[in-house]
Amino acid sequence: MAEEKQSQIKDRDIGMEMRESFLDYAMSIIVSRALPDVRDGMKPVHRRILYAMSELGMAPDKPYKKSARIVGEVIGKYHPHGDSAVYETMVRMAQDFSLRYMLVDGHGNFGSIDGDFAAAMRYTEARLSKIAMELLRDINKDTVDFAPNYDGEETEPVVLPARFPNLLVNGVSGIAVGMATNIPPHNLTEVIDGIQALIRNPEITPLELMDYIKGPDFPTAGLILGREGIRQAYMTGRGSVTMRAKATIEEHNGKARILVHELPYQVNKAKLVEKIAELVREKRVEGITDLRDESDRNGMRIVIELRRDVNPSVVLNNLYKHTALQSNFGINMLALVNQEPRVLNLREMLYYYLEHQVEVIRRRTEFDLKKAEARAHILEGLRVALDHLDEVIALIRSSRTADIAREGLISRFQLSVEQAQAILDMRLQRLTGLEREKIEEEYAELMKKIAELKEILASEQLVLNIINDELEEVKQKFGDERRTEITIGEDSILDEDLIPQEDVIITITHSGYIKRLPVTTYRSQKRGGRGVVGMDTKDNDFVEHLFVTNSHHYLMFFTDKGKVYRIKAYEVPDLSRTARGTPIINLIQIEQGESVNAVIPVKEFEADKFLFFATRHGIVKKTPLDDYVNIRKGGLIAINLREDDDLIGVRLTDGKQEIIMGTSNGMSIRFPEKDVRSMGRSATGVKGITLDGDDFVIDMDVVSEDNDVLIVSSKGYGKRTPMSEYRIQSRGGKGIKTINVTDKNGPVVGLKVVQPEEDLMIITSLGTIIRMSMEGISQMGRYAQGVKLINIREDDSVATVSRCDKNEEQDEMTDINEEPAGQETGPDADSAAADTSGGADNPSS
Repeated sequence: MAEEKQSQIKDRDIGMEMRESFLDYAMSIIVSRALPDVRDGMKPVHRRILYAMSELGMAPDKPYKKSARIVGEVIGKYHPHGDSAVYETMVRMAQDFSLRYMLVDGHGNFGSIDGDFAAAMRYTEARLSKIAMELLRDINKDTVDFAPNYDGEETEPVVLPARFPNLLVNGVSGIAVGMATNIPPHNLTEVIDGIQALIRNPEITPLELMDYIKGPDFPTAGLILGREGIRQAYMTGRGSVTMRAKATIEEHNGKARILVHELPYQVNKAKLVEKIAELVREKRVEGITDLRDESDRNGMRIVIELRRDVNPSVVLNNLYKHTALQSNFGINMLALVNQEPRVLNLREMLYYYLEHQVEVIRRRTEFDLKKAEARAHILEGLRVALDHLDEVIALIRSSRTADIAREGLISRFQLSVEQAQAILDMRLQRLTGLEREKIEEEYAELMKKIAELKEILASEQLVLNIINDELEEVKQKFGDERRTEITIGEDSILDEDLIPQEDVIITITHSGYIKRLPVTTYRSQKRGGRGVVGMDTKDNDFVEHLFVTNSHHYLMFFTDKGKVYRIKAYEVPDLSRTARGTPIINLIQIEQGESVNAVIPVKEFEADKFLFFATRHGIVKKTPLDDYVNIRKGGLIAINLREDDDLIGVRLTDGKQEIIMGTSNGMSIRFPEKDVRSMGRSATGVKGITLDGDDFVIDMDVVSEDNDVLIVSSKGYGKRTPMSEYRIQSRGGKGIKTINVTDKNGPVVGLKVVQPEEDLMIITSLGTIIRMSMEGISQMGRYAQGVKLINIREDDSVATVSRCDKNEEQDEMTDINEEPAGQETGPDADSAAADTSGGADNPSS
């Protein structure tokens, strides 16, 4: 016995065993559970449920039966798996929000779009839907193959006849081992139109089929954004479409509100409402005052009430961005073709379905032909008997037994066994003249039918014509209008759609904190005012950059290492007036030890525009703007800086301007931009001004002949000097004096080319900001010290200056009495100024 057991043990490499066993398991999952057949669009469990219901006689015109009975029939005869899996599958087939055309007619609670579960199977009832009968039509006419069930006691269909293309019409999703399928539902009318087009033109392309099949048609309706994802999926079998809820904006009681009527496919409405409420609580979406779900049996209706002061389109776009009101459907048209998984394009899916229908029609025709020929054979025997009626009667009467009579008929009239038996079975009433005529008529009709059936089998075109006609019949009976609207537009929500276009102020501190504020934060004050606290800076930190731009423009960040980074202005956090800001390293991927030394807003990267650079050591460079159109997240080299040099200014130009540069010791130089040839991004540049001693360049700007040169010093003094006092020199010279620098006014910190119609914004190292009219600043000669523009504390100094458009709403305001530094002044410290501009089209902003 021990030797016998020992002989049954075989050595096996475990690696090989694992590979082969896992491959067998994977193929079993792929073929027998997870993937649909391209012919009927069914997984085995779907097919078994429909067939079991058909065998139970659960037609649409029959009473409902308990779901538990159906599930028991399925798992007992065909599907030896869990009852919950079978019931959940059947429930989905009865949900009008899951299938475009329901295959099960459910009675009772079969769940909801809110994610509610169906009632237990002992409570619900079901029967086949009318359209499901088209999938099973002619199944008893040998149209498909049958195979033994799991225990060999029953047989089940390998595939259903599927008289309409269910794979595309209802779609399917499934996850197998190492592969998955996700086919969206489509409109029945469109898909049948596509198959009929394929019948007419076998060489039709997927792109041409899109004239008939426009795209997915989801049961929950909604919108599809753009056609590119649809085109890609239909051409290659893989793609992605963006689905969006259908929402309208209406006025109600003087306020706007958003009404959502349709949702993207497979979106849980209850979870969606919960997500919107969560966004409101976290203040990630502003302006929503009330949220209600008013959906009922008449349709879906989600009501979102808004504040009076918000833009409803912006709120709606934010909801599209942050919730499932906009979702993506990843299309992967994977199906079984001859029991092998294949990714199919649109034409291939229709082609394999059409091939299946050709086989179904042929097999049905052959079945009908055999049946007709068998009946005609019997009728031929009856006709012989009627022609020799007396002799037949005599033969039967003289026979001792039925077997003897049968043998006598066969030998006497050369009949077959079947014909002889039919004569013996014939009732006496068939001997009447009327019955004889009926037999002759039936025989003639059968011979005509047999000829037609043989003609069909001999002609492929006739088979295709039958398929076309029967598809047309299904279309007329069950076809409906498209639910999902395909819009022409962008395939995704851009961030620009979520942010209103407005002018904003961007501030950046020396330590790298950045924030965005509306320009209305700061009101206009008279010269000499105390200002308004604009930022709560930490110890030893101060604001280095302040400029006005549009929320939709690009911000180009130039660092001390000569690199450039880029983001959109709206990506900068919108914080309160006194907030410190967000570390800039959270927005751009600057390297350790790298700091932003220049920032410029840009609207578009035009080929005829240039970026003009100036460094602390007086080096200048000009590079075409479109050299910077592709800036990686990790940054791009903008200028190759020499040792110990820093970038102090960048301006947008057209290549034909004049440049003016100013130094800390009060020197300046004006020269034509054409003196600097265009260079590549990584070039170092050429000398713009020759510096003396410890002097360094503090600013540079683009010359405008009729404008003034504004000079601001560190102790709050400033002046305007006519541009005519600055003569044009050659690049690289020492320049001329622009202000008399003394201990009273301090070193120069700002040089701007300005107009009287503009406003000036000054920001100090401690974060105080003041806005004033440029007309209120005295116009003086180049050698003057200037007048006081802002009262500066002893521990404070001017950090930077910026110009902006005139505030037209407030030309003048009451003088502000001096108060302790760092405090807001006046009862209207938060009052809004008029919109200002600057930004990408304003090189000096």
